[in-house]
Amino acid sequence: MGAFSNFYRHYLARSIGLIFAGTGLLYGTWSALIPFVKEKFGLDEAQLGLLLLSLPAGVTIMNPFAVPILHRFGAAKTALAALGLASVLFITPLIAPSIWLLALSLFMAGAAFSTTNVAMNTYSTMLEGQQNIRIMSTCHGLWSAGAMSGSALASVFTGFGVLPILYMTIIAALLVCTTLLLRGPLQTFKEVVHTGGDDAPMGKKFAFPNAMLWSLITISLCTNLAEGTMADWSAVYMKEVLDSPPYMIGWGFASYAFFMAGGRFLGDGLLVRYGERIVLMGGGIVVAVGLLLSVIFQSTGIALFGFAMVGAGVSLGAPILYGASARVPGMAPGAGLATMNTFAMVGFLGGPALIGFIAKYWSLPVAFALVSCAALFWAWRARQTIAIK
Repeated sequence: MGAFSNFYRHYLARSIGLIFAGTGLLYGTWSALIPFVKEKFGLDEAQLGLLLLSLPAGVTIMNPFAVPILHRFGAAKTALAALGLASVLFITPLIAPSIWLLALSLFMAGAAFSTTNVAMNTYSTMLEGQQNIRIMSTCHGLWSAGAMSGSALASVFTGFGVLPILYMTIIAALLVCTTLLLRGPLQTFKEVVHTGGDDAPMGKKFAFPNAMLWSLITISLCTNLAEGTMADWSAVYMKEVLDSPPYMIGWGFASYAFFMAGGRFLGDGLLVRYGERIVLMGGGIVVAVGLLLSVIFQSTGIALFGFAMVGAGVSLGAPILYGASARVPGMAPGAGLATMNTFAMVGFLGGPALIGFIAKYWSLPVAFALVSCAALFWAWRARQTIAIK
């Protein structure tokens, strides 16, 4: 409880936490509205999978450009401006008149989303270092809580007849107003950003993985595949496979995000008590069981329970793997983490498209079952990987 009380007593921590929550709210809202876009353009599963690549493609391509923007304007200004821009850009996929403009709008929204992500994480890291507080885990928990709320609320309101474009516009307006209100508090913090001089961090951006790092990369591909599946396909699964009521379609992702947030809030204590290896192995098993439950017992209630298990199972994957990759011997400082993250994006980028093609030629339940197999593989691989404590 001490970490929570310290976070909420610190006004800068609360302020940047709201940016994390707002970003999650935006992403969760979009996730719940994916079936609307699929239906509007008459897309099959494979076409939707390819379309969904546009958002993470914008994220990935924008990543290296976000850093110089951050150095030029500072983390606070960049985070606020990028979140405001992303909020407006996420309206455009719902009004795009053609599939090509839809893909372009998602790409641009992904670029703004990426800039927000880099800036808010950088701000949190600087705040932790300069004021000797721990807020990163709580901030990411707030992101998950925002994603849960966004998906659930979007599902409820659109299920009861509110037009998706109107609802997204309301969310965008709310987030833009939030950024304006946070402008003063966030900019009271004196930022220190490395700009590439002699005192800049020396870690490489990429290095060819050694055997130990390859083990971590294979696990990370599986965790990212599970995350991407939930983000992009849970609402479609609820709507088309389970025929859930319209107001329940977004609750699949919401239950997933809620338990992911809970896992992150409780993660530090769990890792101290059980260790990284046991937690990561257990997470893979929990994800596999949750997905299999949703496939075998195709009902809305059991799917919500299963997706909640997936959220709990993947919640600590990234913190464990990032920490382990930073400790890999024989790698330059920072190179292990950066290299693993580069490869991990393959899982997040390719996952939605892979699920779409499997769903088209077999079925979406078959695709979910294969993801559960990948989760069992990550549990087995975690047991074999000595870099995980």
